[in-house]
Amino acid sequence: MYAQVINGQGDRVVAQASTLEASLREGQTGNKAAAAAVGTLIAKRAIEAGVKQVAFDRAGYKYHGRVKSLADAAREEGLVF
Repeated sequence: MYAQVINGQGDRVVAQASTLEASLREGQTGNKAAAAAVGTLIAKRAIEAGVKQVAFDRAGYKYHGRVKSLADAAREEGLVF
């Protein structure tokens, strides 16, 4: 599971988070809890970079399960979309 925040022009990654990072690799990386951890981390990094409002692109995935967990966790950390 991964997430990126890209600037409005689409030419620069502002923040990113993934279950491939060492801090998130402990335990399982393909479940809702791992997705929530990615959501929390991406929100923190985006806010640190000065981004509070984003558009959420699911890339064709349905809004349930891991995708929903990531989004809910990001919202809880203060990201608006």
